[in-house]
Amino acid sequence: MKKDKESQYVKRTQRDYSYAFKLQVVQEIESGFLGIKAAQRKYGIQGNATVKTWLLKFGNLDWENKSHLKMEKSPEQKLLELEAKVRLLEQQKASLEKRLEDSNKKVILFDMMIDIAEDELKIPIRKKSLPQQLIDSKLNKKGV
Repeated sequence: MKKDKESQYVKRTQRDYSYAFKLQVVQEIESGFLGIKAAQRKYGIQGNATVKTWLLKFGNLDWENKSHLKMEKSPEQKLLELEAKVRLLEQQKASLEKRLEDSNKKVILFDMMIDIAEDELKIPIRKKSLPQQLIDSKLNKKGV
């Protein structure tokens, strides 16, 4: 018997649910991509009331009255969302800065390796710039 991808999930504990994760689940449900039960299956959320609580707490729709009027977010919710986004952006920035630093170190290392190879093997490894190549080729044609 084949199992759907939605039915295959990893059991999670309450500590696994970050604020960003909760917002993502709520956004998927409110946009109509998933139903409540489908979200529970997809993300391995065990409690039946967990997602409903998130919808009431973080959602834009009025789930208590079952109307689709958007509820205004409280200043605390907006602040929490912005703080979560700032933390995410800071993590991404740190990661990119680390990758940039590693790339710069590689460039310096490769440059040093080429210098050593050119000195020891007496072989010109670096290409001449295009204008110099054109000048050399014109001189060679005239001289030949």
